Amino acid sequence: MLSVLITIVHVIVCAVLIVVVLLQHGKSADIAATFGGMGSQTAFGPRGTATVFSRLTTWCAIIFMVTSMALTYMTTLRGSSSIMDKVPTPVETPKK
Repeated sequence: MLSVLITIVHVIVCAVLIVVVLLQHGKSADIAATFGGMGSQTAFGPRGTATVFSRLTTWCAIIFMVTSMALTYMTTLRGSSSIMDKVPTPVETPKK
């Protein structure tokens, strides 16, 4: 039951993370930034204030990592094996 709940939260966070990352405006998206038009000495341009999207991205990433680790831990406790363990191995023909 708990693994189902964590899986549902994980899938929802994945979808939200995808949407939030795609909605963000990229830093230095202007062509002038390529040639040093930002007016700053930093490598990636001046750091602005954290927007709602950047904070939401951070929290979604944290939740994504925690749910990923929780699902992995719960899977190892169950003793689940890989699906590849159930694939039969091909029979080798004797060499002449």
